[in-house]
Amino acid sequence: MDKMDTATHVMKKKRPCEDNEKTEKVKKRRKVDESDVCQNQQKAKSDEKQPRLSAKVFGEDSEISYDQLYRFLKYSALGKRHDATHPSWCRVHHRKRLAGIVVVVLRDVGQLHFDRFYLQFKHLRRIFRHRFSLPPASDDFLKELCGLGINDAPQISRQVTQKNPIIQKYGEEAHGLSRYVLTVEEMRLNDYPLEGLSNYSHFVRTCCDGPVTDSSPLFGLDCEMCLTDKGSELTRISVVDARGRCIMNELVKPKLPIRNYLTSYSGITEELLLPVTTTLADIQVRLKKLLPSDAVLVGHSLNFDLQALEMVHPNIIDTSLLFARKGGKRFKLKFLAEAVLRKQIQRTDGSGHDPTEDAKCALELAQYFISQGPRKVAALNLEARQLKQRETGEAWNGALPQQKNGVRKPIQCLLDILRSVGQKTLLLGQQNEGASYNCQNQTGSPNKQVLQRALEEIPRSSFSVIQFALDSQHATPNQVAETVSKMRNRLANMLTLYAGPFAKDFCLKSLKRTFKKYGHVLSIRAITETFEPHVCIQYEVLEAAQLALESLNGAEVAGSSIKLQRPVTEETLDCEVLLKELERDSDNKGILYLAGLGKAKSETGLREKLGYLKDLNAVFLPRDPRTRKQRNYCFLKFHTPESASHALEAIRERTARGSKMQSRRALTPVHLHKWFRHVNQNGGRLLAPQPPLEAHFLEKERPFDSEEDLKKAMKTLDRRIKQLHRCLPNHTLCVVLLPGINRGSESFQGFGLLGIKGEKPAS
Repeated sequence: MDKMDTATHVMKKKRPCEDNEKTEKVKKRRKVDESDVCQNQQKAKSDEKQPRLSAKVFGEDSEISYDQLYRFLKYSALGKRHDATHPSWCRVHHRKRLAGIVVVVLRDVGQLHFDRFYLQFKHLRRIFRHRFSLPPASDDFLKELCGLGINDAPQISRQVTQKNPIIQKYGEEAHGLSRYVLTVEEMRLNDYPLEGLSNYSHFVRTCCDGPVTDSSPLFGLDCEMCLTDKGSELTRISVVDARGRCIMNELVKPKLPIRNYLTSYSGITEELLLPVTTTLADIQVRLKKLLPSDAVLVGHSLNFDLQALEMVHPNIIDTSLLFARKGGKRFKLKFLAEAVLRKQIQRTDGSGHDPTEDAKCALELAQYFISQGPRKVAALNLEARQLKQRETGEAWNGALPQQKNGVRKPIQCLLDILRSVGQKTLLLGQQNEGASYNCQNQTGSPNKQVLQRALEEIPRSSFSVIQFALDSQHATPNQVAETVSKMRNRLANMLTLYAGPFAKDFCLKSLKRTFKKYGHVLSIRAITETFEPHVCIQYEVLEAAQLALESLNGAEVAGSSIKLQRPVTEETLDCEVLLKELERDSDNKGILYLAGLGKAKSETGLREKLGYLKDLNAVFLPRDPRTRKQRNYCFLKFHTPESASHALEAIRERTARGSKMQSRRALTPVHLHKWFRHVNQNGGRLLAPQPPLEAHFLEKERPFDSEEDLKKAMKTLDRRIKQLHRCLPNHTLCVVLLPGINRGSESFQGFGLLGIKGEKPAS
């Protein structure tokens, strides 16, 4: 018994330990599980914050203007600074996490080439998920983006340049900012407040005694004044930092009563100053705290501003003196803004000047001068521009184009703006050396050299524009005409079906009703050359022809078992490959083609009828280009490809139960649909399909070499973009532009593709 008691006692002692061990193991497991959950949550949050795009380009909204594209790039690079706004057609989520922006321009290439050589653009169409149509090539867009054409002022000779007062004052070579800071003698000659002068003995000195270097910070400053018995007194002050951000914008109440508010210039009114309590002394204290020891103030005729502030500051860059003229004359700030920065400031509507705008403008002028150097500034030939402006009574037309409504639209070169806020830019592969005044230049370089330079320098730039040029022999009018002709033939053949044989007494009108179930029929005609009757049907869109082919080939129609086929030509030999690639195309994912709508319906009515389809995002109802009546088919866009698959099954189930609606996956991207509508109508007549394959062997000469060379050129451009994209850092926004052709009578649509490298599809 004693042994049993002892054993029982030992067991009792062991159990709690075992229980404790189990409890500790469970706790440890829970901690591990919780740790995993936290890590997964953090990873999920990290994934959520990765930059991504959500483009709303579908249906009639698939064409984007160059102005919309410019605003998109400007917002992507700057956020909400410099009046950039988030465009509605494409949202950039977590913009600040972008690693950089790269714009690739393929000159003389457009939507025509992308669609004609679709299979050759293997990488281009697989890399980029978002696409949009563009109007024909716009040089204005490239001017806004890169500054191309900024030097199209009257040219001046080398001898005249040497006599330019800017060259005589600063020489030709570019210098750091310290070279352009006014000397004490220059400040004395231009009535700047200086220590030791009796007139300024009561002025307050800023706490800026540090030596100025080329890396010293710049601050733009501008003041507005009103008249009192004392003279001009400060009523408003604005200060911006080197990135153009406003860090001070204050109204100031003078000590003496105001005799004249000078509202048309100052923008100050009695009502505006009524609640203000800030005094000049308050502003002086704030400025002393705000400016670092080596701060350089920038302004236009800044001596008047410092006199109104009653302050002495030793380090000044005065843009009215920086852009030197003969005989002590000075350019006005408004003119320099137009001629150099291509900005319009100081409105003439009587609301007065905006001191923040003026301060920022003076700062950007100084930054431009410092970055470009005296030689580039002298080449602008500002005297000739001002003379021309006075003669015509208008601003330089290259700077401020006229809009349709008569309102001038200021153009700002985006690369200039980016440089003004400290971002490094890159411009390679341009056609004109004079056009590159702000970036690296690779004038006349072959595409291979441009690519090599790009791979080396893109990692060091936040915004890059890389231009590849199509060989001139491929951009000739004859070559373009040949490409258009072949594209028209391909479309005509792919949209055409031959059906038969039919009984000799078949009704063509009845057959047309049968074929119309699958989409709009452009034309249908009987073929009498065959032993047994056949018909030739041409559809408006590719989906209709393919749906009819899949549904009716081998079926009994009008009492006959018929065969459907496309014409056998060179253009249709790879038709099956092309169709499979189109169906897998990212532009067609999540999109269905739906025919058999019956009477034309509004989008609202159609959505109600299709209420059983879940996750429907958008509807595109094409219209007749002449009558604007809606067609009997549409395209449905779903939020995800999975939703589109479920919807396709649901529609087919209803079709099997007797519904007139027919559906399949989309084959025609919206941009290609527009091209179809443009080229497959020839005055309402059927486009004749290309002659049979055998006919080509009877031709004495064939333009095979030029066609093959163009195909290789497209393939090479595609490969270069692949190499470029592969070397980009993750989270880089990449935009590829095929601007098209716009030369007099020749005008072909442009095309754009965009995406963020490493972007995950939206859930």
